[in-house]
Amino acid sequence: MSLYVHKYGGTSVGDTDRIKNVAERVHKARQRGEDVVVVVSAMSGETNKLVALAHAVQERPDPREMDVLLSTGEQVTIALLAMALQARGCPAVSYTGWQVKILSDASHTKARIEDIQTADIRADLAAGRVVVVAGFQGVTEEGDITTLGRGGSDTTAVALAAVLEADECLIYTDVDGVYTTDPRVEPRARKLDRITFEEMLEMASLGSKVLQIRSVEFAGKYNVPLRVVSSFQEGSGTLISYEEAGVEKALISGIAFNRDEAKLTIQGVPDRPGIASKILGPIAAANIEVDMIVQNVAEDQTTDFTFTVNRGEYKKAMEILERISKELGARNIKGDDKIVKVSIVGVGMRSHAGIASKMFDSLAKEGVNIRMISTSEIKISVVVDEKYLELAVRTLHEAFDLEQGD
Repeated sequence: MSLYVHKYGGTSVGDTDRIKNVAERVHKARQRGEDVVVVVSAMSGETNKLVALAHAVQERPDPREMDVLLSTGEQVTIALLAMALQARGCPAVSYTGWQVKILSDASHTKARIEDIQTADIRADLAAGRVVVVAGFQGVTEEGDITTLGRGGSDTTAVALAAVLEADECLIYTDVDGVYTTDPRVEPRARKLDRITFEEMLEMASLGSKVLQIRSVEFAGKYNVPLRVVSSFQEGSGTLISYEEAGVEKALISGIAFNRDEAKLTIQGVPDRPGIASKILGPIAAANIEVDMIVQNVAEDQTTDFTFTVNRGEYKKAMEILERISKELGARNIKGDDKIVKVSIVGVGMRSHAGIASKMFDSLAKEGVNIRMISTSEIKISVVVDEKYLELAVRTLHEAFDLEQGD
């Protein structure tokens, strides 16, 4: 019998009517003879409410207790969905992440899955039950509850599909697929029928909110067929797979952007070996992820070192720079949390020259000043002032002919 893993996000299970809609969809899959494992998020808005409660009692909530709190959101949804399935005569059983067990490391609020024990799930499937699993959460070897970071339910679903060797992992969401860019920014954005794991990985890492980056990593590593589909309308969605030999790819598949960016610069530090490590070492020790890095060396043998971090980590990173700047002999430090990153992505870049110059020329004609540049084999990212975000995205979308076809 074929096995499918379904994942439903917070909007798809936002109220009891929508949970019933999910139950009906899953029930129909069972009637077609499919085994189904369902992974669900918390109901839309619930995680934000829990975060607000935490901050109301503690300015910087303890990460371990935060995970205990946040994991309750999904626990509500799995129970309600199991009940809705049972009401349709469809046997179902719900599991939290620690009941399954989804074993993770101890990095609270952004843990990584290390192993999944599948014996109970396989036994339930063999007995004809739908298995409903709480997404976004796991447990350490010591028994502490962990969460996998925002969007972690996608990772749960793909990881389960991998270990269970599912035929396909269906990510049901409030959009009907992956688009060339966010249609709310560029109304002429076009839905893609398919995209490679590599391109989707870049899109997710660069700010596309459709899928969490780790879920795409899992899918690519274990070759899990991944499909993004709407939970509110019928359609084939977007298939994410390996690039097919002999298929000519478009130069650019999509444009991603990330509003959650901040830039920090430490100026006038001595240009000597090890200075980058002394700057970024304390940043890494604070568990702050650094994205883009630019280093400029002046004639007086000093260097200006600039890097970007998530906007939510900006204050913490600035505090660290202020602390280490004196011991490094820095002239000054400054920061900017009003920037965004805009990126073009496409495997077609590998075999075509002139993509970067076309991108830069298009932005220059619109008066968009580029503050930083980063490139890889299949993407080019630029940092620009926040006020230019929509203009930059629309300009590039038109420049690379990504508009909706007739």
